[in-house]
Amino acid sequence: MTEHSMNREDLQFLPISINVTNKKILLIGGGKVATHKGSIMARFVNQVTVIAPELTPEIKQLPFTFIQKEYEKSDLDGFFLVYVCTGDHELNARIKADSEELGILTSVCDAPLLCDFVSPAIHQEGHITISVGSNAQNVYQSVAVRNQIKDLIQKGIIEIG
Repeated sequence: MTEHSMNREDLQFLPISINVTNKKILLIGGGKVATHKGSIMARFVNQVTVIAPELTPEIKQLPFTFIQKEYEKSDLDGFFLVYVCTGDHELNARIKADSEELGILTSVCDAPLLCDFVSPAIHQEGHITISVGSNAQNVYQSVAVRNQIKDLIQKGIIEIG
């Protein structure tokens, strides 16, 4: 099966946790979606560089490094993971192709067929991280299930620690 004949139902993601200690992560995009993704990432990592021609005031509040410019392939040099949130489908596909050529794992927001990895819905209690994924099928369902689990923990029905 070629990438072009693949559809969402063919996707299979391995649920793993990746050690990002001292790893450089690139977030390309500075709009609403990138801001949301960045706010989630900020809970786990601080070595994130954001590249975008325009940045929301909210994303600028995150503890990241910001480079306000248009994307170029050389921007990928030295990064471990790349999140792509530009809103420009052609640019997203080009970044994915550039990343793949360099062997860098990439997640393209709202484009599961272009993703090497996807981020699950997460709830963290101390050292316990609960993640719920839908194999890139339904992010809203993942969030709903995560929220139900979080609610059970907060009510003391499920005990952590």
